[in-house]
Amino acid sequence: MGIKLKTADEIAKMRVAGRMAARVLEMIGEHVVAGATTEDLDRTCHEFIVEDLDAVPAPLNYSNAPGQPPFPKSICTSVNHVVCHGIPSERKKLKRGDVLNIDITVIKDGYHGDTSKMFYVGEPSVLAQRLIDITQECLYRGIKSVRNGARLGDIGAAIQAHAEGNNFSVVREFCGHGIGDVFHDEPQVLHYGRANTGTELKSGMIFTIEPMINAGRRHIKMLPDQWTVVTKDHKLSAQWEHTILVTDEGAEVLTLRGEENLL
Repeated sequence: MGIKLKTADEIAKMRVAGRMAARVLEMIGEHVVAGATTEDLDRTCHEFIVEDLDAVPAPLNYSNAPGQPPFPKSICTSVNHVVCHGIPSERKKLKRGDVLNIDITVIKDGYHGDTSKMFYVGEPSVLAQRLIDITQECLYRGIKSVRNGARLGDIGAAIQAHAEGNNFSVVREFCGHGIGDVFHDEPQVLHYGRANTGTELKSGMIFTIEPMINAGRRHIKMLPDQWTVVTKDHKLSAQWEHTILVTDEGAEVLTLRGEENLL
């Protein structure tokens, strides 16, 4: 299947869905406190998505592989050494010093907005703060390499160079993806690679960039729940994600939050 270029109507719907996903992350920050459980965060986000936004939480009951159990919650909460797809739980109570990624995908009028952000409880360690900052910079460098006529490899090369140049590692088993009326679509957007390689970017493409960067080695493992992914060495991991539209001028960030002034 080829990469779909979105029509003006589809882009308009993606802007709405993207803005809604961003609003969830803007809302949930004040709830990320010591003593809260990740189940509390899931419940708050679910109610906001369904009741306030009149939208659908895409992860709930989603499965993308044969035999994989449906994801049981409305958001992903990945704490400390969890790389991605952490399942919210009443047993996971946040404590001071924790860092976590909250990953939000909403569906509005059949179209998806997908984004994630790092949060911390109290004061993060020096290492955690540095990892969070460098990972966000990796995302921004990837976004800044997007333009009509660039190539997918430019994104991965920019991310890999910045992560490894700061003595961190890039998770390779997961990548960004095309998105629209389908949650996960072509192209696959690797977060490592060589510049001037891969598919040429064209105006109208929409995909996510979502680097997962580890403080230790890049190697990961899947837990028995078939969703939660952790670092093998149990060192910290961080991730940031945006949904991106390729334009003639560069990139439009469809999930941009009000706090972001660097793009």
